[in-house]
Order: sequence, then structure tokens, then C-alpha cells
Amino acid sequence: MSDKLLILTTLKDPVHAREIAGELVRRRLAACVSILPAATSVYVWEDEVQEDAEHVLLIKSRADCFDTLQRTLQALHPYELPEIIAVPITHGLEGYLRWIDDNTDS
Repeated sequence: MSDKLLILTTLKDPVHAREIAGELVRRRLAACVSILPAATSVYVWEDEVQEDAEHVLLIKSRADCFDTLQRTLQALHPYELPEIIAVPITHGLEGYLRWIDDNTDS
């Protein structure tokens, strides 16, 4: 099994999305962050149904980077309770997975 992770978070605007993506890559906590265009999120917050446009970040990293990445993401994120979800990458192109290793530091 791979030690690679796909970490997801959302942000309200592309400016914050780019800033956070750049910082995670500069700090080598992520090899790559893909920013998807606005999606509609429907969720409950403070007992009310909310609907917002958000940008989805797909963060490619490693399990041994996750704790620092999560702390960094929480510190930079404008939301009171940001979505930070990590999904294990169980399969992938060997060269790409090696590239994630080569471009992240724990």
C-alpha cells in the first residue's frame, strides 16, 4: 500500500485558494495542489442549511507530511472549521507516486 494521500479542502475564493496552494507547495508539504473551479456546496452550519460556491483543492502529499500540512492549512485557512479530509492513494502510476516523494519533505 502507498503512503501517498489525496487531501481535500474548500475555499470561497480563488485568491485564497492560490495563496494556500502556493504556500503548501513552497513548504514542500504538497507536491502538487490542483484548484478546481467553483462547485456548489450545500451543508448545515449553525443549524441552518447553507449553499455556497467554493473552490476545491486537491492536495497530493504523503502520510508523514499530513500532521504538519494539516496544522499549516488550519493556520492559513479563513474558515472557522475548514474541511480537511485525507484519502489514501492505494494505487497510481509508479513514476507519479515517486514524483510525490521527490517533491515533499516530512
